[in-house]
Amino acid sequence: MEAPFAFDPFDEATRRNPFPLFARARREHPVWAPEGAPVISIFRYDDIQAVLRDPATWSNAFPPPPGFEPEDLSPSMLVTDPPAHTRLRGLVSQAFTPRMIRRLEPRMNEIAEELVNAAVARGRVDLVEALTYPLPVIVIAEIIGIPTEDRAQFKEWSDAAVENLGAVFMGPLPPEQIARQRRVRVEMQDYFRGLVDERRRRPCEDLLSGLVAAEIEGSRLTFDELIAMLLLILVAGNETTTTLIGNAVLELLAHPVALDTLRARPALLPDAVEEVLRFSSPIQMDPRRAARAADIRGHRVEAGQIVLSWLGSANRDETIFERPDEFDIARRDNRHLGFGFGPHSSLGASLAALEAQVALRVLLARARSIRRVDDAPLPLHPSFVFRAVTSLPLELEAA
Repeated sequence: MEAPFAFDPFDEATRRNPFPLFARARREHPVWAPEGAPVISIFRYDDIQAVLRDPATWSNAFPPPPGFEPEDLSPSMLVTDPPAHTRLRGLVSQAFTPRMIRRLEPRMNEIAEELVNAAVARGRVDLVEALTYPLPVIVIAEIIGIPTEDRAQFKEWSDAAVENLGAVFMGPLPPEQIARQRRVRVEMQDYFRGLVDERRRRPCEDLLSGLVAAEIEGSRLTFDELIAMLLLILVAGNETTTTLIGNAVLELLAHPVALDTLRARPALLPDAVEEVLRFSSPIQMDPRRAARAADIRGHRVEAGQIVLSWLGSANRDETIFERPDEFDIARRDNRHLGFGFGPHSSLGASLAALEAQVALRVLLARARSIRRVDDAPLPLHPSFVFRAVTSLPLELEAA
């Protein structure tokens, strides 16, 4: 007899393999709202897409979590709705264009080759330390215009910024974690304040100068908006890409036929990265707050209630994808929600995908053999929002 359905995003076994539970949820509990739960979870692709495309009903603006104050929240486009979100995104997109991203590819290649060559020379490495973390950090730092000597500080800030994502919707955080969040926020604000002031005096060709100068109909980013945007770009341009590259390597190692195919047909790299985004989505969940009473599949949602859209489930929905549990690097019409959907879909999606393609291309060219050191369970990211490991020991053999 099958056990009663229960979904606990903190459970380690669930986090390591949520997909059987996701499949059961889509069949039996597409809207999961157990009595007394602080949030509602939804699991089907169509429901999630409908929520994410409708910011008038499903808001991305949240009140401060328990223990936090309004000043603890940054006015970034991640936590605003139209029309404020439309204005912020319009301003940022001027400095974050596809043309700018394409111009970065040669430099991405240089960085990836330097990191991979060093890793292959060592033979046994933690790929997170050797490649998946430093590549996006260096790239985003160069895009923003961060001095080289300050990049090491990024890891502590980035880790602290995301360690409690998701958990804040499930109940109060311990006081020491709230204090750490505040301390890191103040440190980042103070640091970026100095950079913003410098770019206002002496602009140059980097994203920070572009954000300072960006203007729509006479409107520019305020100082607080600039700081919030830099914090968002730092974390989003960092954490998601690190996770995407790591997940890509893990899935290729778990699917050796796909790995061999990709070596033989490197033109499949863009499709392979899109399939990783679907099959092993770096961001598993996207939250919204009901701005007004609404209905999801016959379930009443009251204004103010939090709805968690499980992207990892949507991307395995059998009504949308053929063979959803098959890792197919040649998949066509891959309508995954790996970068979200609607007005809050990731502005840096193209950058993250290109970085992953570059990292994989260089790694496969430089290492003729890539093996896990052992089969021990890998340490998980502290937040259930991410499907990510924090360490990936590998043995690399030079080509």
